[in-house]
Amino acid sequence: MNGSNALCDERAMTRLGHVALRVQDMERASAFYQALGLRVTWQAADWTYLQSPETGDGVALLSPAYTAAGPHFAFHLADRNALDAVHGQLQQAGQNVGAVHDHRDGTASFYLQDPEGNWLEVLYEPPSGIPSNIGAAPIAVALAQG
Repeated sequence: MNGSNALCDERAMTRLGHVALRVQDMERASAFYQALGLRVTWQAADWTYLQSPETGDGVALLSPAYTAAGPHFAFHLADRNALDAVHGQLQQAGQNVGAVHDHRDGTASFYLQDPEGNWLEVLYEPPSGIPSNIGAAPIAVALAQG
């Protein structure tokens, strides 16, 4: 950890990768974000994930029926081992973090709240990008090197 107030190794936090929004009309919201240039990567009955084809940054649209997570933003990490390390560091720092979950799309993540009660996700994204369940090619993200 670099700073004296650091909760974890901030070098692992490579980018803010997506925001998740609660929406009432999935079709209308998806059409809106597609009209802004985002591409559907994952589509299910209760949630849709759209990404910028240029950057890989995403918007998750959560229907009222989606209960696995609520509105949040996410830090994306490029290394699966870093996810486990950050999780352990946050626990050691006394943060209340959820369990690490391996997802069906090859990603893995955990959730926690900031001191103001805002939810955030820390997510491992494979270097090749987030796989699609609708046949779209993954968008590989070129991460900035510091």
